[in-house]
Amino acid sequence: MRKGIMRAGHVQIRVLDLQEALTHYRDLLGLIEVEQDDQNRVYLKGWTEVDKFSVVLRQAEVAGMDFMGFKVLNDEVLEQREQDLLAHGYEVEHLPAGELQGCGRRIRFQAPTGHHFELYADKEQTGKWGISKINPEAWPRGLQGMKATRFDHCLLYGPNIEQTYGLFCDVLGFELAEQVVNPDNQKVAVFMTVGMKAHDVAFIDCPEANKFHHASFFLDSWEAVLRAADLISMTNTSIDIGPTRHGLTHGQTIYFFDPSGNRNEVFCGGDYHYPDHPPVTWKAEELGKAIFYHERVLNERFLSVLT
Repeated sequence: MRKGIMRAGHVQIRVLDLQEALTHYRDLLGLIEVEQDDQNRVYLKGWTEVDKFSVVLRQAEVAGMDFMGFKVLNDEVLEQREQDLLAHGYEVEHLPAGELQGCGRRIRFQAPTGHHFELYADKEQTGKWGISKINPEAWPRGLQGMKATRFDHCLLYGPNIEQTYGLFCDVLGFELAEQVVNPDNQKVAVFMTVGMKAHDVAFIDCPEANKFHHASFFLDSWEAVLRAADLISMTNTSIDIGPTRHGLTHGQTIYFFDPSGNRNEVFCGGDYHYPDHPPVTWKAEELGKAIFYHERVLNERFLSVLT
């Protein structure tokens, strides 16, 4: 958190049928439905998250990601990061408090990959779902599905990876935890963090801009990932790959799709990162093992199915 950005705070996902998507994200993934606003957007959160929401679903004609937001420490940091963005030539859009219900004012900008991101300092805090702030129990009763604990990160595909790496690390204060480089030592994938997590956002080089690969949610254990795999089969949910392990980050994972074709990941474990840790580097020729450590090859869906 070198420049006051604390964590990945929310993602707004476009879905083709809101009710089908709600059944998927609430009943299967296990997110908590918070409310619906006058724009017909549905707000959800993982049960351990203190802030009011972390996932927003919006019905649209094309699936994908509208934007991803990061929470900063306070309003002073928000002002400073806005000035940094402007000084580096990025246009900044202002969104008023309340445009997302329960969220303070936001500033939005576009990365060189074509994706939209935003920063905000304030969001209503409703606390962990079903857990008291005083003498809390270990976990709440009534959780559904996979019992996702929190929204963790997004993986995004687009061009201009070096420039995007510069934006996030030099301007916003993220740190490079892992990377994939080609034989010319150029970055083809970057995994960046603002804290101890393996990554808060990651990018893979792709000629087409603004493509959404997946939103990822954290589970407590490998047993929970295996249970998620059972639920995927029990509900005939479209699966991508897993359960398996990543080489990058070493997390244990499974990938699957929502009814609109947006990819989700649930995972557990994974590496941690401190500011004095040098980036871990994978060679592009070992990308299969880097992504799917056990299979050591990439399936076609993982590379080509994007929203």
